[in-house]
Amino acid sequence: MKATIERATLLRCLSHVQSVVERRNTIPILSNVLIEADGENALKVMATDLDLQVVEHMDAASVENPGSVTVSAHLLFDIARKLPDGSQVSLETAENRMTVKAGRSRFSLPTLPRDDFPVIVEGDLPTSFELPARTLAELIDRTRFAISTEETRYYLNGIFFHVSDEDEPVLKAAATDGHRLARFTLPRPEGADGMPDVIVPRKAIAELRKLLDEAMDGNVQIDLSASKVRFTLGGEGGVVLTSKLIDGTFPDYSRVIPTGNDKLLKLDPKSFFQGVDRVATIATEKTRAVKMGLDKDKVTLTVTSPDNGTAAEELPAEYSAEGFEIGFNAGYLKDILSQIDSDTVEIHLADAGAPTLIRKDDNAPALYVLMPMRV
Repeated sequence: MKATIERATLLRCLSHVQSVVERRNTIPILSNVLIEADGENALKVMATDLDLQVVEHMDAASVENPGSVTVSAHLLFDIARKLPDGSQVSLETAENRMTVKAGRSRFSLPTLPRDDFPVIVEGDLPTSFELPARTLAELIDRTRFAISTEETRYYLNGIFFHVSDEDEPVLKAAATDGHRLARFTLPRPEGADGMPDVIVPRKAIAELRKLLDEAMDGNVQIDLSASKVRFTLGGEGGVVLTSKLIDGTFPDYSRVIPTGNDKLLKLDPKSFFQGVDRVATIATEKTRAVKMGLDKDKVTLTVTSPDNGTAAEELPAEYSAEGFEIGFNAGYLKDILSQIDSDTVEIHLADAGAPTLIRKDDNAPALYVLMPMRV
């Protein structure tokens, strides 16, 4: 294989695919990226960790000899990063080595045969629909902070997508770690009827979100079955991310969404976030709880730490129900408040031991549930 590529093109493409590759691998070929050059002056670059695979096509300045090879993903990315701006990079393979040349620089890297490179077999992906990239990015941003990182509860280690027919057909995405829940609802896209319930793993969500940054104005084609999902960004010749899905059953989260919380608190999410952040300064690992004392038209935030003393702050709010106290994990509360981009946030409360519902308003696509803490 012999091909020449613009450094910027090579770097952009490698930055997308190399992050899929794990730094530590027991199987050497999984540290590599597969590069295929065809006679049409195009290169196909692919990386995988056996659960997730990214394929990207890029235009080459020239392809003199078509062919394919695998070479260390992180090494090639680091080299491309350090080459001078605007340089033309020549990639040439011979006898288990790949020579990378640009300007006066020359590298000779070990390669492994293309035939050993594993490819995820997608099989049949019967459900197929499109979503605007912006919508998909917002859906991920509004829910992924609640994904569980506990490996033992592997079925919570991703975002759960499912369709339902309520007043109208919708597609819902939900994530929870048992302490908080985030759900995002949008009108069901054409083609998503009959879609199986799927859990997209955390790593696939993180890689997809990075790729969406560069494709915000387009649509994303989503094809899935009960075991695999494929996201195609940028249409023909764009980036294709394929992932295995989590094989497990997501709990019926709708049971924890409170419907009868009758005490409504309204306040400015930014000043609420800052207030929680300030009083939580003295909290320690053991006392991450912030106590909210609710009275007519005000909230008093307090944190008590046996080591660091106490902190309190009073915030103006709209509240007319009876006063009471409730405690929340300060970090979880801040995570949710940082998702609300409006002048008011609605907090629907029942009592000190019941799940609390948080949202921008009743028409907002995102909804959050937070479990209280004993304080």
